[in-house]
Amino acid sequence: MTTNEHNTKKRKILIDGLPLLSPLAGIGRYTYENAKRFSNKRELEIWFDYGFHSRTLYSDETQIQSMPEKNIRLLKRIINKVFFDKKIVRHIKSFLAFFSQNRYDIYWQPNFIPVNGVKSKNIVTSVHDFSFMLQPQWHPKERLEYFNENFLKNIKNSDHIITGSYYTKQEILKYLDFPDEKITVIYHGVDHTLFRLCPSESLIQTKKKYDLPDSFVLFVGSIEPRKNLLILLKAYTQLAEDIKQNLPLVLVGFKGWQNKEIMQEIQYNKKHVIYLGYLTDEELAHVYNLASIFVYPSLYEGFGIPPLEAMACGTPVIASHVSSLPEVCKDAALYIDPENSTNLEQVITALYKDKALQEKLRLKGLEHAKQFTWEKSSKAHFELFNSLMMKEVD
Repeated sequence: MTTNEHNTKKRKILIDGLPLLSPLAGIGRYTYENAKRFSNKRELEIWFDYGFHSRTLYSDETQIQSMPEKNIRLLKRIINKVFFDKKIVRHIKSFLAFFSQNRYDIYWQPNFIPVNGVKSKNIVTSVHDFSFMLQPQWHPKERLEYFNENFLKNIKNSDHIITGSYYTKQEILKYLDFPDEKITVIYHGVDHTLFRLCPSESLIQTKKKYDLPDSFVLFVGSIEPRKNLLILLKAYTQLAEDIKQNLPLVLVGFKGWQNKEIMQEIQYNKKHVIYLGYLTDEELAHVYNLASIFVYPSLYEGFGIPPLEAMACGTPVIASHVSSLPEVCKDAALYIDPENSTNLEQVITALYKDKALQEKLRLKGLEHAKQFTWEKSSKAHFELFNSLMMKEVD
């Protein structure tokens, strides 16, 4: 085959689709936002591995229910109710991959561990953090078992690794025997069509639906130990009573795991703490807009999208000074020690009382968030994939 013939032939890319079969947050959002942009490129033939290979990008409950394929609905039901995060799903996928006749130019695994048996010229894996290794207590037993059994063994099959921050790249160099030149940092994005300054009239319905106060502190993230909600709740209870009266704490996110103590604290402080659970993207954007202060006291992040979403909605941000967060948020946020509730209480108090500082952070955040787009992220992914495929021609 000549170079010209090779260049006109559509390149086949296989993307692991399991992260798309649950509500889109974290890795699911990362996968979806990039994959839908790849699908618009005429020179690519995009396939998704859901346990079977499909050309369809499934993304949410409504879309999946409307699809004629019964197997995708069945697979989603099995994953969500029985096997989610269980190694049996991956074992089934690996087993099926060995018998598949499909061959690809790129196999992209956006979720840490490439499946064995996929027939691809290049394997690219996204590694988001090392919490499974550094803080195993934050993960369910079955997830740890799967990672311990497969991560170090399978990551060696990757031809290239993508990660979301230079902080995590340094961790990859530290913990994996992987060459620097085969690790690419690509920042995640923000959907600026959703997360933006919304007109006040569009916020009224969401404010009314959830009976939200005029001012409040907001947290967005899974209700689980890694997100450090116990320290946030402790810091909040330390606030002066008049501040709590005028500034309730609103929590948004899935109930993760090991959250019994957190939920008890939320219930104990229900006079001033409101838990909304999971919201649609549009509702979340409205809540960001309505919030007075956004707090992200996470103990560890490989990137951290919520602070940028808050900034894009014009909300002043307080974040932890650990892991990748200072790299991502730069000088557009105030920083706290995530293990010091008094420090967090003092910073919330200071920001609440200083309207000029709120406005300064609001403007800095709006400008800073503009640098992060899914268009930029997907372009960088595509350029990497293309460079790997072009090497085959040389």
